[in-house]
Amino acid sequence: MNLKLFFSPADISEELPANSVGHAVQSSGSDNFDITKCDIALVGLTDNRSAGETEGESDGADKIRAKFFQLKKGAGNYRVADLGNLKSGESLEDTNDRLREVCEFLLRHKILPLIIGGSHDLSFGQFQAYESLPELITLLNIDATLDLEPKGDENATFLDKILTYTPNYLFSYNHLAHQSYLVGQDHLSVLDKLYFEAMRLGELRENFQEAEPLVRMANMMTFDITAIRSADAPANPNAQPFGLTGEEACRLCWYAGMNEKLSSISISGFSPDLDDQHGKTATVIATMLWYFVEGFYNRKDSGKFESSEYTRYVVSQEGTDDTMVFYKSKSTDKWWMLVTFGTKHGQKAYLPCSYKDYTNATHGELPERWIRAQAKLI
Repeated sequence: MNLKLFFSPADISEELPANSVGHAVQSSGSDNFDITKCDIALVGLTDNRSAGETEGESDGADKIRAKFFQLKKGAGNYRVADLGNLKSGESLEDTNDRLREVCEFLLRHKILPLIIGGSHDLSFGQFQAYESLPELITLLNIDATLDLEPKGDENATFLDKILTYTPNYLFSYNHLAHQSYLVGQDHLSVLDKLYFEAMRLGELRENFQEAEPLVRMANMMTFDITAIRSADAPANPNAQPFGLTGEEACRLCWYAGMNEKLSSISISGFSPDLDDQHGKTATVIATMLWYFVEGFYNRKDSGKFESSEYTRYVVSQEGTDDTMVFYKSKSTDKWWMLVTFGTKHGQKAYLPCSYKDYTNATHGELPERWIRAQAKLI
């Protein structure tokens, strides 16, 4: 596949110091560029038609990229490529199709698409790229609202398109940081009936660490910056006075980078014309990217749960012969619970969980995540 046919070069002309992120990123326009030798591919989107942009195009990806490239590189050995900006199609559907084709290629080659810019509905193309893969996936969406309307503009309906998409390869959908006064109870009921999990902003704030297992479940992640409060990210037409802080958004991106299962991420909803004169929103998003990449190069868990890398805990259920099995990573202190299913429980799934889930089980309470997983796997 000739990726250059799909992209326009990024508009970055500034000279960058040797210790900067941009100096460590490979440009697709360089003579010795080889995408197969990269771990992460930066994909810019310029199509903002469904966000109400007058001309339908935005330079948001380049503004984010410029801020990101100026940051200082971490200690990891970066193998990051910048593919440039995806050429928009004649319609939003065409742009989605192009994004799908590019992401399919990258996923087949075990390269993580890091998608910036564009409107949130373009995550549909990101999702469709998983159709050709053999396994079911879990999608995590971080957004102030639930885009589950059956009718309306693309940004309001794209999640409904994902949940009703055929063929169905979505094992689970999880939602973080929604604001209750922006979400109808009927939409939350839909998620609950499907045994999907949603954690509202207030609940997230009460114990931020409880969000980490939800992030760790995801194969695909989308982040709409409407989830970030307007004081930190004003460059969105639907910016809200309440929401995640910039620091909290970066922490979630660190969790995502550390997630060995995660194979694609997109950050959308940036309208640069609404940003302040210092480019505050672009700076916040650039820092989120930095934390994600740093997390990616600090991945430690092998997933070999029966090895000496993990401690196994067996919890008896009072009054029965049943037990629950938990695993704790010795290197990261992360927790998983074992879920068995299928004929005579011959199949196994290792579900990310928290220490709280383990302590609840020791007190005779079945963790809610375990119950939801069993209901989906039966």
